This record gives sequence, structure tokens and C-alpha cells, in this order.
Amino acid sequence: MRVDLRRNVVQATGQKPPGFEEIAQALRPKLHRYCARMAGSAIDGEDIVQDALLKAMQAFPGDGSIANPEAWLFRIAHNAALDFLRSRVRLEAVVASQPGEDIADPGDEVARRQVAAMGLRPFMKLSPAERSSVILMDVIGYSLSEIGEIIEVTVPAVKAALHRGRTRLKALSDSADTDAALILTDREHERLARYVDRFNAGDFDAVRDMLAEDVRLELVGRLVRRGKSSVSHYFTNYGARSDWLLSVGFVEGRPAVLLHRTHDTSGAPANFILLEWKDGSIIQIRDFHYAAHVAQGITTSAA
Repeated sequence: MRVDLRRNVVQATGQKPPGFEEIAQALRPKLHRYCARMAGSAIDGEDIVQDALLKAMQAFPGDGSIANPEAWLFRIAHNAALDFLRSRVRLEAVVASQPGEDIADPGDEVARRQVAAMGLRPFMKLSPAERSSVILMDVIGYSLSEIGEIIEVTVPAVKAALHRGRTRLKALSDSADTDAALILTDREHERLARYVDRFNAGDFDAVRDMLAEDVRLELVGRLVRRGKSSVSHYFTNYGARSDWLLSVGFVEGRPAVLLHRTHDTSGAPANFILLEWKDGSIIQIRDFHYAAHVAQGITTSAA
């Protein structure tokens, strides 16, 4: 399953191997699938990917000296995910050998399909080692040896963690454990509804009036702008189109603005926008329009 991008290009074309940008762009959706499940959140997963890519860009030699750039980049993402988890909770040491009866069957396709179809939140109930092993094999598709290379453990340790993780996920999927109902506070609903109503009406002057002077805009994966005058131009592209409609809802339990395509009869949001407020004004906009790999992994609901 490994894709050695640099070596394949040289063998097939005789041309110079791709640089960091090409490698990062090709692997970004796969990196996000991994990091989102490690974090239990598609949004946090994108933050981890951005952090990992920044570290990788700074360390990338550019001289072809990395034999396997994909494993190298996944190892950086793996470490970034662990750093993220350590910032939230103290991790236990969990990688250890297990008896023979605890060894996973790498060819268990039923277990693999079940895991790949799962949402993000159940993965948070696994230990980091179990989570890494299950995601890398059952979601990403790596072999035992490739997983060992990425997370830097032995193949028997990968097998043991894989078995424990699959067993735990199976128990979680069979349980009746459900999330509590999501409810917006009156203040949250009023602010989001006001933004959505003005946006849908095309009253972008009113929307701009809601921005703080030091507002920050992030078009995830594309650009970052700061300051009200610079961010104000962001609304021009939306104003030039009529194939979208906003609504108030939740993304992974967070209050959010959901963007729907008017020609899509399914009603499912195409992407989403997160807003952060301070003293009644918007201080941050995170628009995931250009981050399709994130939008595909989200859990949304109407408010």
C-alpha cells in the first residue's frame, strides 16, 4: 500500500523527483484520515496535519536523501498527533507484547471494513498505540511492517495493539452508548442565526459590520488573512454565486454554520464554517470550503 512518490517518478519518467509541496499535496487527505481518527475530530485532525506539514517542510532536505518520504511524513504526523494528545491528557505507556491469543489477524477483512466505516469519536476510547495500529492498517491500509516503521515499534507489538484496538471498537459498536442531545444556548443561536440570515440575504455590508477590527480569516488549506479591511474581500466570491445556502447547526458537537449546495437534494452540507466571537464581534472565521478532505469526515446535525 505504500506509495514511494519520489522513487516512482524517477523510475517512470527519469525526471527529477517531486519536491515537498507535491508530496504533501498528494498525501494530505490520507494524513488527515489518520490524524482525525487519532484526535477523534476532523477539525482537530486538520490542525494536527497543518502542524505536521509545517515541521516536515522545515526539515525536508530536498536532495532526495529520504528513502521513503511517505513513511517519513507519516511518522512526523504520528508524532504531532501524540503531541496533541499529550496536551490534553497524560498518556499511559501502552505498547507491550501480548500472549499469542491476543495476536490480530492482519487479513481480517470483516474487521477492517467495520473499522473503516466507523465515525471518529469511538477511536478516542482506544489507547494511542491501539488507535495508531488500527487506523494505519484498517483505515489507511498499511502493512504490519510499515506500521512498525511509522510508529517505531516491533511487528509483534503492532499485532497486539491491533487486536486490542479492534476488540475494543467492536465492543463499542455493539453498545448502546450514545451522545447527549446537542443544544445551542440562546446567545449562540442568536449570533449564528443573525450571521446566516444576513449572509443568505446577500447583505454582506451587515455581515462585515459583525467583524472585529483584528478579525482573522482562514480558508483552510488555502490562505490566511488578518484585519477587517483584508477579510472584507472574502465575501465577494460568495456574493457572486447563488448556488449555496447557509444554515445553523453543529459540526462534531460545535456550533457551526453549515453550507449547502442548492442543487443537492440530499440536504447534506457540502462544507462548513466555524466562527469565534468576542464581545459580540467575530474575531475568527475558519472556512473549510477548500478542505474537502475535512468536510468528508465530519459529523453534522441541524440546530
